[in-house]
Amino acid sequence: MRYSPRRPAGGRAPDRTGRPVERLLAERLAAALARPAAQQPDWPDRAVVRAVVDRLRTATPVVAPAETAQLSERLAAVARGEAFLLQGGDCAETFADHTAAHLRANLGLLKRMALVFTHATGLPVVPLARAAGQYAKPRSQQVDAQGLPVYRGDIVNGVEPTSAARTPDPARMLRAQANAVETMALARRLCRGELGDPHALHAENLRFVRDSPAGGRYAPAVEEIGRSLRLLAGLGASGRTARQSEIYVSHEALLLDYESALLRVDESGPEPLLSSGLAHFLWIGERTRAPQDAHIAFAELLANPIGLKIGPGTTPEQAVEYVHRLDPHGTPGRLTLISRMGHDRVRDVLPPIVEKVTASGHQVVWQCDPMHGNSRTTESGYKTRAFDHVLEEITGFLDVHRRLGTHPGGLHLEATGEDVTECLGGARGIAEHDLPARYLTACDPRLNAEQSMELAFTVAELFARRTPPRPERPR
Repeated sequence: MRYSPRRPAGGRAPDRTGRPVERLLAERLAAALARPAAQQPDWPDRAVVRAVVDRLRTATPVVAPAETAQLSERLAAVARGEAFLLQGGDCAETFADHTAAHLRANLGLLKRMALVFTHATGLPVVPLARAAGQYAKPRSQQVDAQGLPVYRGDIVNGVEPTSAARTPDPARMLRAQANAVETMALARRLCRGELGDPHALHAENLRFVRDSPAGGRYAPAVEEIGRSLRLLAGLGASGRTARQSEIYVSHEALLLDYESALLRVDESGPEPLLSSGLAHFLWIGERTRAPQDAHIAFAELLANPIGLKIGPGTTPEQAVEYVHRLDPHGTPGRLTLISRMGHDRVRDVLPPIVEKVTASGHQVVWQCDPMHGNSRTTESGYKTRAFDHVLEEITGFLDVHRRLGTHPGGLHLEATGEDVTECLGGARGIAEHDLPARYLTACDPRLNAEQSMELAFTVAELFARRTPPRPERPR
């Protein structure tokens, strides 16, 4: 397995990366991938898969090593209580939505929400997009209601309900990787341009206040942000900083044939590891976190910061085992524990996990995914989530950390900057009969732009009011 040591777009050439995977790491990788692996497609021809993976091994990397290292530093600050992680984007990217307009809408939303959080909390916000690789999806069934192989994301098969479209096609991995490279390049340009300008973002938030039924409630907060930006302008500063130009991308490390292809040696840490050229941040999902299976073993070999979804079935002892395995050297921010408990269980299930992990001495990032534990299917067959349940789980998450004196480090949202009707509620009162109007997601329902901004203002206020003071760093 080799990585082509060309200079990555958007970053300087690595010093000690880009070499062939060393024999020991190659053997460890092969052993990890030989373990049982859930949620993998039933490829018709493994020889074709091997040919595709061989091509991916020398493909252009999606991310630069320097960017991934910078994200690790940012997440260490989150783990210490000095920053906030805001992660969001599509449930599943699609080839059809691989457009500049769609990416601009999603990244613009993420940046606008970050502006609100920064001004409300006084903390820098780390923007982490579900983009440039979020093409694979785990599924609860092998076949759909029509008896066809289930849709597993555009990187595997097509959503159209035909046998031909649903047959897994490994060539789709090549298209997904090429799209991801283009997405990352455009994301850098956008965030160094208009989406790095707080005044332009603030102007869009003013339009939200003007047009949304909830806008008036948040007008004072928007006015305060405007005063801060005008003050900076009066002092001769634009309000734009280098950090506001940053953007990082993430996806679920699900499809192991894809994830194992574009790796490089990283010797910057306590031991040589493999750094993914496909994303800055990868997470392991609730359905693939079996301790003895391939996904956890694969994550152990990665130098990238890693996320792990933990649901209500996770015990405190299991959480500590994951922490020891995925953060063996106690590196602050190396591991993000993404709780997805459900609005009615978070206050009961999360506290003993937080207490046990904190007692272990590891400094993890605590992040709340309020989406996946609050899904339900309507009588008409639409999978949806209620805005109030999403907000209630976040509120419970904040309450738990407030009570324990720990830092509620971030949010992980499925959200889009477009005007979809996929989640119920919010100030505009989307009801079940409204869902068919613009239900566009390829898989799970997303908050729309208006619901997301309403959530951002509400949660930023709660966060500022309920979180404990930041501890002073040792001098």
